Amino acid sequence: MTAPDPIADPAAAEAVREAAVDADAGTGTGAARVAVIGGSVIGLACAWTIARSGLASEVVVHEPDDSGPDGVPTSGAGWVAGGMLAPFSEAWPGEESVFALGVASLRRWPEMLSALEPHTPPGPPIRSATHTHMLAVDDADARDLDMAMSWALGNDVVVGGINDADLRRVTRRELREAEPSLARVARAAYRMDSEGAVDNRILLAALTRACRAEGVTWVRKEVTSLDDDIDADRVVLAAGSGSAVLAGLPIRPVKGEVLRLRARPGCEDPPRGVVRAFVRGRPLYLVPRDGGLVVGATQYEHGDDRQVTVAGVRDLLADAETIFPGIGEYELAEMIAGLRPMTPDNLPILGVDPDDPRLIHATGHGRNGIALTPITAATVAAELQGAPVPEAARAARADRFRRG
Repeated sequence: MTAPDPIADPAAAEAVREAAVDADAGTGTGAARVAVIGGSVIGLACAWTIARSGLASEVVVHEPDDSGPDGVPTSGAGWVAGGMLAPFSEAWPGEESVFALGVASLRRWPEMLSALEPHTPPGPPIRSATHTHMLAVDDADARDLDMAMSWALGNDVVVGGINDADLRRVTRRELREAEPSLARVARAAYRMDSEGAVDNRILLAALTRACRAEGVTWVRKEVTSLDDDIDADRVVLAAGSGSAVLAGLPIRPVKGEVLRLRARPGCEDPPRGVVRAFVRGRPLYLVPRDGGLVVGATQYEHGDDRQVTVAGVRDLLADAETIFPGIGEYELAEMIAGLRPMTPDNLPILGVDPDDPRLIHATGHGRNGIALTPITAATVAAELQGAPVPEAARAARADRFRRG
């Protein structure tokens, strides 16, 4: 049995609302008041899903930062992110559960985007790219890339399997035809037509508007204690790296630096889709945005450090110019760093806390927070219903780090 998916299926949402009515009558598993701690992408998606499904009579988001447009937070990783939907291009041997979870979430993105469409601000759509190319520049990187992609293609953990739209090798000629602005440096290249990217900032705005449309409210005050600061029947913890202190979770902040570039008149057009690459062993991504490009991302184990460094900017621009020579004519519009909430096994922490049944975790997503948004929201909704969580989310259960 699988839980109804209130994001993907309006009929399922109605079924969940009916179940919530039974819950209010004492025959179900709903809640009168749900508090969501954290108002970035994950928290907003959970709050929206809970509210539109009628799983609670009141949904409150606790998020002190309203510094961005539409009152979205700009201090979280969701504001900084590249927004890639990239389980295939991030596949790596030994990470079967991470891979399966990412693919399962990717399959849910079209329905989520459709449901958010009425709430998207005027202008560009949320989806900013509909395909990805992954390439390697030197022989060592090509061997690693071939090994990782061969592993993904031969993996049997993905429900429904993998097809050519998900992952296929392309020739240099095919790469040039698809992305003529790229330098001819690829030793190996692959294409994923089911990946691409979303514009993280448009997504934040759309989720905020969707929450407001469903009656979600905000408390603009920092939460320092889940016991003392929260008055709710159930609590969804979606505080990113801040979840470690609030719930004693094994989550550490890992800094990532990102550059946002703006096209100037006469500049070469940016790549048509997401371009990911290994350049001298360093990972790089180029993500098209309306009027520009996002370049990322460095990764530093520096604790709570949000400062952009000279070395980080230098490496990103040098690697990006190796792949896309025309980047030198772009305007450097923004340099920003965010903290990815990483766990020891690179899986998020999802589901009911083993020691506190009131608490549901939706945190620790690392660099894949946006990509894993739909399956995280579906998992939280299932837990509130007392229904089985999506199969791929079981490996991310909250009790796997429990001691004793």
